[in-house]
Amino acid sequence: MKIKIISLGCSKNLMDSQTAMTFLVRNGHSFVDEPNDAEAILINTCAFINDAKEESINTILEMSDYKENKCQKLVVMGCLAQRYKEELETEIPEVDRFISITEYNHLEEILVEELGVVEKKNCDLVLATHPWSAYLRIADGCNNKCAFCAIPLIRGKYKSVPMEELLAQADQLLKLGVKELNLIAQDSTKYGYDLYHEFRLKDLLSELNKLDFHWIRIIYMYPDELSDELIEHISKLDKVLPYFDIPVQHGSDRLLKSMRRAGDSKRIKEIIAKVRSTFSESTLRTTLIVGFPTEDEKDFEQLLDFVSDSKWDRLGAFKYSLEENTEAYNLSPRVPENTASERFDKLMTLQQGILEKESQRFIGTIQEVLIEGKDALRNIYQGRSKHHAPEGIDGKVVFNSTERLELGSFVNVKITKTKNYDWYGEAII
Repeated sequence: MKIKIISLGCSKNLMDSQTAMTFLVRNGHSFVDEPNDAEAILINTCAFINDAKEESINTILEMSDYKENKCQKLVVMGCLAQRYKEELETEIPEVDRFISITEYNHLEEILVEELGVVEKKNCDLVLATHPWSAYLRIADGCNNKCAFCAIPLIRGKYKSVPMEELLAQADQLLKLGVKELNLIAQDSTKYGYDLYHEFRLKDLLSELNKLDFHWIRIIYMYPDELSDELIEHISKLDKVLPYFDIPVQHGSDRLLKSMRRAGDSKRIKEIIAKVRSTFSESTLRTTLIVGFPTEDEKDFEQLLDFVSDSKWDRLGAFKYSLEENTEAYNLSPRVPENTASERFDKLMTLQQGILEKESQRFIGTIQEVLIEGKDALRNIYQGRSKHHAPEGIDGKVVFNSTERLELGSFVNVKITKTKNYDWYGEAII
């Protein structure tokens, strides 16, 4: 059966899509790019915030139209199915099966039940990413219980993957030709505590660093467990990139406490200073929320001051999303939508100015780039440096080359210009 896969949301969701793809190939199915060509459509949904839920529902409705063509089956899995399965089954009867996250232990059986078996094949792993870059999910779920976040309600408690399993998965990825390994979890810094009664991210990194990857990147490190000792340990591992993705959410200590976040702005600034003093060239990335209930002008000004002082290399932000069954759902007073929008625009304008100034330091530098795309006729390529995470969240590096280059290989690029998060340059051959 020809199947169209649509994976929405975060990289952790993409890993669930990858698991489903592996099961489907194992049972003789193949994939198509266009829904018009599909005999079945599988959608993996996100439900983290309202915008994500809206995107997921709109995608389901759009894909349901194809059932009037040759598409025989429409299956929906993921976070939206986990949170609202009964409502969805009633409201969107065009969907043949909603698969909740709690059913993932039987995912292959469910997919076989819905889509059948064409031909049994030997298949250990199908990558949902480029063949040279892959994710390694080291844990699922979360215990932090931040007041704004529905992830623990959707994904459950924090569950680390045993280290021996991770090392076996990493070895399998190496055999598939993966050169960049990206470690993901809802909170990577807490890895191992539920299994070993101590944090084991340092140990895991040490073991992975022994393997033949070119880059190892850690994504999503909460500030409360990002210790000086861990930062120094990373500095001693030659394959682990100095890329620190630290979601801090706000710069007002009062609001951080209301959000149920550990630590305060002083500790966050200490982490930033430690990273920058430890590495000659690092990347600091964060995520912020504006418009959280009770946020007033003083709180917001403290956030702006915090961002101005911190000078994050990468910064993403979103307006607070009201999520049922979270602690903040009944918190008041709520920030009016127009006020939240104004604050969001002001914050991003500030970050844009910081970025324009700070990115100038990379002009004239030589950056190692992983090549991911090319226009061979014009000899124009694009890729990512160690400062750019996958999936386009940090922009890209665009460069010219006098010689033909292969996708998935590395090349040194002299940076000649920067614009927003994108860099431009010339390959050094």
